[in-house]
Amino acid sequence: MQTDRRIHSIDVTRGVAMVLMAIDHVRVYAAVPAGGPRPAVFFTRWITNFVAPAFAFLAGTSAYLLGRRLNDRKALARYLVTRGLILVLLELTFLRVAWTFNFDFGEYLLAGVIWMLGWCMVLLAGLIWLPTAAIGAFGVAVIFLHNSMDFLPGESLQQSSLGWLWQILYFGGPIQLGQNGPTLMVLYSIVPWIGVMAAGYAFGAVMVMEPERRNRICIALGAGAIVLFLLLRTVDIYGDPRHWRAPGPAATPLRFLNTNKYPASLQFLLMTLGPTILLLPFAERARGKIGEFFATFGKVPMFYYLIHIPTIHLAAVIVSLAREGKVEPWLFANHPAMVPPAPEGYMWSLPLLYAVFIIVVAVLYGPCRWYARRKAINPAPWMRYI
Repeated sequence: MQTDRRIHSIDVTRGVAMVLMAIDHVRVYAAVPAGGPRPAVFFTRWITNFVAPAFAFLAGTSAYLLGRRLNDRKALARYLVTRGLILVLLELTFLRVAWTFNFDFGEYLLAGVIWMLGWCMVLLAGLIWLPTAAIGAFGVAVIFLHNSMDFLPGESLQQSSLGWLWQILYFGGPIQLGQNGPTLMVLYSIVPWIGVMAAGYAFGAVMVMEPERRNRICIALGAGAIVLFLLLRTVDIYGDPRHWRAPGPAATPLRFLNTNKYPASLQFLLMTLGPTILLLPFAERARGKIGEFFATFGKVPMFYYLIHIPTIHLAAVIVSLAREGKVEPWLFANHPAMVPPAPEGYMWSLPLLYAVFIIVVAVLYGPCRWYARRKAINPAPWMRYI
């Protein structure tokens, strides 16, 4: 039986996701578009699509493993609610400032990935009272069925008296808080991510199995998800609102891979979760320096997230000083979701984007290694939540 303390494959896989995430967040301040017809630009964004699904799915798995250690559902539920609300608070305060380097809270608030993870943890606290199989069935049902919303009058729902709730739950987008209040930009809706986290929780039962059986199941699930993605995408009828064979530009491999992330479609989740689950058996073998490098980030994902945004933002300020001899005011706009167009000529080249990404990850390794050791040996009480 697998120990519940730490599972190396989870740490490595999550660490890979953490590192990839930095590419996209450097891209935000580089003003490089989120995709496009150029393969290099398209894949700069596309490769980071694996991050949020891995983050949410493995957060559910970690909750399952914690539940086994605690052996107390009340304690687990209390932890999930507390941590979830802390994450929501951090998204609306610390991370909002880290993204923007401004304090104009009266204009802009962000409901990003940490907001989504926080509320999904709160909801998971209620789901854990169900049998594990029922939680898994709920998660899979949400993942597979939520695209039925594509056939409903979405505009009517968003314009109803409960339109704000529909946006938080599914559609996303800007919500005006009061007549003169700030705009809450919902980037990550709750659905389908609560399904992803619930499925990840049930997947925890797989991760504590005997290694050979666990690996067989991971390979079957991961490969099955990839094959199903290819089938659904080829048929192009259900599972994503972006029909790659739709009238307009000619169908291309890039259009085939360009699935919908906001909200995350069934095809998007199959495309990203399949390889993530498939990676786990191979990540278990990554025991050398490279494996430990990624595992370091994977052991402290929330700490990494909290420090990587301001680090990347500060790096963008330094690049602006080096390139232009001044700090571009655009860097203090409302990133990443309500930012105005970048000044003409500002956009970075891809080599510069990737150079800054590598430097940022190298800088972050030291603090994350220190925090991982401190958390393992002599943690402060608050470290349970970060």
